[in-house]
Amino acid sequence: MANSTTGSGRATVPSYWDDAKAELMKRDRIMRKLIPQFGDLHLAGKSDPFITLARSVVGQQISVNAAESVWNRFLELCPKCTPAQVVKAGEKLAECGLSKRKAEYILDLADHFKNKRLHVDKWAEMEDEEVIGELVGIRGIGRWTAEMFLIFNLRRPNILPLDDAGLLKGISVNYFSGEPVSRSDAREVAANWEPWCTVATWYLWRSLEPVPVV
Repeated sequence: MANSTTGSGRATVPSYWDDAKAELMKRDRIMRKLIPQFGDLHLAGKSDPFITLARSVVGQQISVNAAESVWNRFLELCPKCTPAQVVKAGEKLAECGLSKRKAEYILDLADHFKNKRLHVDKWAEMEDEEVIGELVGIRGIGRWTAEMFLIFNLRRPNILPLDDAGLLKGISVNYFSGEPVSRSDAREVAANWEPWCTVATWYLWRSLEPVPVV
């Protein structure tokens, strides 16, 4: 399951959130029961694209606590967390507790940003798959990480992260009485959510983890 943030300040609510909630509750009996349980909680975005992606790489395949520890050491080395500062740190990144491979991934990410090999200022206007295609061209960033970026940074409304264990578990628990579900099962359930798959996914995450990991 992805780390996810939430907020109650109405100013930060995605513009589509209330409409999506209403539509999902109208169409889907599970969402009709689930959504009201979480009141005004909603998806809250993460603003800096480079920091969001760097933190995603740091957290890959390790526990939340371990990721937090490594990230804090990373910020001691690179307090501004800018691409230029990370590139300058170079081999010292390994001292933060990063594996050699992860250090290489973060350096590659920083290099992409520093040398403007990404269309960061155009991502807001680009289609979901265009942004994903650009992100997976960076070492260490796969489709799941790219989809999490679209959800938490760009706050796209219709992302269905089929590689996310939390989504599949949420569908299993809420729609299939705990029976294992396949990606095709998930797609079938999610067909009823479009174009609000992000919102439905977020509520399924909440059903498993009511207090979000910030």
